Amino acid sequence: MGPAPAGAAGDPEVMEPTLEGTGKEGKKVSSKKRTVAGSPAEGLLQPVKLNRAELYKEPTSEELNRLRETESLFHSSLLRLQVEELLKEVRVSEKKKERIDAFLREVNQRILRVPSIPETELMDQTWLPAGVRVPLHQVPFTVKGCFRFLPPVQVTVVGSYLLGTCIRPDINVDVALTMPREILQDKDGLNQRYFRKRALYLAHLAHHLARDPLFGSVRFSYNNGCHLKPSLLLRPQGRDERLVTVRLHPCPPPDFFRPCRLLPTKNNVRSAWYQGQSPPGDGSPEPPTPHYNTWVLQDTALESHVQLLSAVLGSAPGLKDGVALLKVWLRQRELDKGLGGFSGFLVSMLVTFLGSTRKIHTTMSSYQVLRSVLQFLATTDLTVNGISLCLSSDPSLPALADFHQAFPVVFLDSSGRLNLCADVTASTYHQVQHEARLSMALLDSKADDGFQLLLMTPKPMVRAFDHILHLRPLSRLQAACHRLKLWSELQDYGGDYVSAALGPLTTLLEQGLGSRLHLLAHSRPPVPEWDISQDPPKHRDSGSLTLGLLLSPEGLTSVLEMGPEADQPEAADFRQFWGSRSELRRFQDGAIREAVVWEAASMAQKRLIPQQVVTHLLALHADIPDTCVHCVGGFLDALIQGLKETSSTGEEALAAAVRCYDDLSHLLWGLEGLPLTVSAVQGVHPVLRYTEVFPPTPIWPAYSFYERLRERASLVPRPNKPCPAYVEPMTVVCHLEGSGQWPQDAEAVRRVRAAFQLRLAEILTQQHGLQCRATATHTDVLKDGFVFRVRVAYQREPQILREIRSPEGMISLRDTPASLHLERDTKQLPLLTSALHGLQQQHSAFSGVARLAKRWVRAQLLGEGLSDESLDLVAAALFLHPEPFSPPSSPQVGFLRFLYLVSTFDWKNNPLIVNLNNELTVEEQVEIRSGFLAARTRLPVMVIITPQDRKSSVWTQDGPSAQILRQLVVLAAEALPVLEKQLMDPWGPGDIRTVFRPPLDIYDVLIHLSPRHIPRHRQAVDSPAASFCRGLFSEPRPSLLMPVLGYDPPQFYLAQLREAFGDLALFFYDQHGGKVIGVLWKPTSFQPQPFKASSTKGRMVVSQGGELVMVPNVEAILEDFAVLGEGLVQNVEARSERWTV
Repeated sequence: MGPAPAGAAGDPEVMEPTLEGTGKEGKKVSSKKRTVAGSPAEGLLQPVKLNRAELYKEPTSEELNRLRETESLFHSSLLRLQVEELLKEVRVSEKKKERIDAFLREVNQRILRVPSIPETELMDQTWLPAGVRVPLHQVPFTVKGCFRFLPPVQVTVVGSYLLGTCIRPDINVDVALTMPREILQDKDGLNQRYFRKRALYLAHLAHHLARDPLFGSVRFSYNNGCHLKPSLLLRPQGRDERLVTVRLHPCPPPDFFRPCRLLPTKNNVRSAWYQGQSPPGDGSPEPPTPHYNTWVLQDTALESHVQLLSAVLGSAPGLKDGVALLKVWLRQRELDKGLGGFSGFLVSMLVTFLGSTRKIHTTMSSYQVLRSVLQFLATTDLTVNGISLCLSSDPSLPALADFHQAFPVVFLDSSGRLNLCADVTASTYHQVQHEARLSMALLDSKADDGFQLLLMTPKPMVRAFDHILHLRPLSRLQAACHRLKLWSELQDYGGDYVSAALGPLTTLLEQGLGSRLHLLAHSRPPVPEWDISQDPPKHRDSGSLTLGLLLSPEGLTSVLEMGPEADQPEAADFRQFWGSRSELRRFQDGAIREAVVWEAASMAQKRLIPQQVVTHLLALHADIPDTCVHCVGGFLDALIQGLKETSSTGEEALAAAVRCYDDLSHLLWGLEGLPLTVSAVQGVHPVLRYTEVFPPTPIWPAYSFYERLRERASLVPRPNKPCPAYVEPMTVVCHLEGSGQWPQDAEAVRRVRAAFQLRLAEILTQQHGLQCRATATHTDVLKDGFVFRVRVAYQREPQILREIRSPEGMISLRDTPASLHLERDTKQLPLLTSALHGLQQQHSAFSGVARLAKRWVRAQLLGEGLSDESLDLVAAALFLHPEPFSPPSSPQVGFLRFLYLVSTFDWKNNPLIVNLNNELTVEEQVEIRSGFLAARTRLPVMVIITPQDRKSSVWTQDGPSAQILRQLVVLAAEALPVLEKQLMDPWGPGDIRTVFRPPLDIYDVLIHLSPRHIPRHRQAVDSPAASFCRGLFSEPRPSLLMPVLGYDPPQFYLAQLREAFGDLALFFYDQHGGKVIGVLWKPTSFQPQPFKASSTKGRMVVSQGGELVMVPNVEAILEDFAVLGEGLVQNVEARSERWTV
């Protein structure tokens, strides 16, 4: 949204956590911004001041060259500076390199000094010392062959460190240990023999290196998550422990394995050995083991890949920097982790491929490399058309088609035999493609904050996908493999049932979700390192398998899956796929088809249909019961559900209110008997833009609960009854046509409007039988249980209020508070309501997101400081400017992004531009930003710009204050990681309302209110199981009297407190059922004031230094709090430890 504050890109304290993408980064960044948000001038970006000589000095030849380079290699100077600063931060410094190189030399010497051991049978592992376990699951244990340990014949640094493309904060150096030929035997490629020897080799190394004082930690880990290929991790001792991690990878000697035996069509894991059965003897061919073969081939190609990359990247700093940027891009999107991740090695090879096809040149800048690779990824589907680095035309090499049959994604190395993307699933590659498309659209837009959004914004799964599904425990996938008959896949993956089941399960779910789904992604928790004395972690111990569903708005609301006609041959397949959910149905066109109908009455339930689909298909086809599928998509819905609603989040109630408003507007348009005709009817209430937190329901008052005012056909509350239900009228602006008969005096216009209000009430009652009550400023209309407040407006009235007449009779125009307020209410607010109403028609999740955002802000007791409209606009920005995400399709993910936006946006140095209806061009947005800094000191602390309000930020003029905004940023930064951690917990989120409960320990005084007189008591975050009767019928009744409107005793009490004690304290309250009013003394309250007889309210006279001064009389003030709220206030809790007089 907005670029980071100046210096953030170059500040390592802010930079490193941001790249890690952990929850900590939000806190660090927000704390930095909190220091910025203090005084008006502090932290504000200022233009650089140059003297005349410097300003007009001729550019040097070096500066001219740099400008030419920037013009041809980057799309702006700002982008170049940002990229250079980022690369400085992620590169390894020369000092660190020297220390790392010294450590590597020591490691090399230690490895070569490890003693040999005599030859033993592979199954005889008694020689292993007691403190070391083999880092491999030896299942089945029986295997042929012999093993002995000899020091490696060669120790070679491979990977990104050697190439100069390694990025911080995690510096890993990969070291290949070439095992001597004497250790290996001809048939070691069969039945995991090579992998067993490799693991034993590491175990012996680990035992000896762990005793060396050089190393602070010696641990095992899986290489890229592959459980057949452990590696040994070495870290230095002492203060350098976090400097580097050296990963040791044993590999065979060059040309030891015959490549033709490791083709994807070959078998190297015999079924008889793996399954422990005698061969069938019927001559059936063994199933191929492409993944197993690939893992062996990977070890043979370590050095050749480094040599290839070194030849391409060695003399091209632009390519190296481009690879570093791509690694940052992948890390921010969590695409590069674990087995099946799109690793930094893959993007390095992709850069090499694009260089070989001349789509990338060695003279390109890092930005151009980044852009070229993203363009290639966005437009090339490697699941359909694989690519190859191999230039040989050798007919013995396998064809690309052979690899496509064995692997979902195909990218061959220069040998033509190794698929570099063998472990990448189709889902992961499609996720990479999706992200590349979003990134290209962002780069093409040439947005000012493109760099920030592309490379500095983390995209964790919970914030990027509409629904999250956790499959747990993972051991259920073992049964799924048997149900899906994946025996050959299990054999290929060496028993890794998670990897074996992953592809078939994602394909199954993609087919079932169909048009509802835009993207399905999966995430496996990284297997943690383990101590050398422990057994390797089992597959089931690695947590849960997490699926992310990015929903398609077009298919989201459908409850029907329509199948083929009953007599079509495809009907049997449809029935088999959907099982008992499939049934025959006749449709309106007369066709009889197979169909599946899902139970969903409300919009909230329709959003959760994908969860029904997933749980049904997994239970039917994979024997995974719904108790093992934990769905995260609607946990926050409960916070915006009505009193008796358990299945709806209020969209239907809002739609009913809007339909009633439409009926009323038609009546107003067609009124006969008004002196002037109605020219426009515009709704301005939050209900009419679908953003009222708790939508109104039709009101049918029980008259026994009230006293009647018959002369006014109204009701008033009874003193001896609980406070009646809160009824808020929905404001509607009714514009009348222009006429020369309108007076030109402001007071006269007000009186004419009052006459129109009275006449409007008469005509609505006479012509349509509606219950109305007119006042000088509005007419309340009761229709179908809803109350509308109709305000008559005259379009020239704001102009008349601007006119100021001088003593000489001259008229000048000047904005006055009254004219601005009227223009906002009658012109700008209707336009905003109309635009947001249209946004809701485009994005059905907008209503839920805006309402959750408002519910959270008000629950933090900050609702008074932020207007309805400002929060609606912040929510709208998430849909109109979702970059680097796509627009949210569920309230939950939208709310998480709301918290992230509030906590990280640089409110001091940037306006939040909300481009409603896409009316602002890129040039106009640039102009707005440049004008913003010049006018910053005159603008409010939070600036929100819309096409109708380009300069003044009208919706934040009255708040929030700098202190309230700072508190909002702090609370959002603290709530976000807590909520994300809860939602990503595979065993359930716990108490989801935690982040909605306000921190009460910050207040000096707490005023506790009686629930009897809180009309919205049931709307509280922790809604009470029972509350008082509020005098309403549940069924429609004829209503001849106007209900009590806007009666909310806590709000009236707050107004009195602010009027009486506003100079001493600030008051905070949650209007949705809050039972506590928080009071904060103002810092200046307790400073002694000179004695004045006119300002003794709430103060007492004391003598200080021989002078009479006034200080607050706290005891009397607290007593007044209770007296003012008699009957409403239960007790006043003074937290005296927080303040002193």
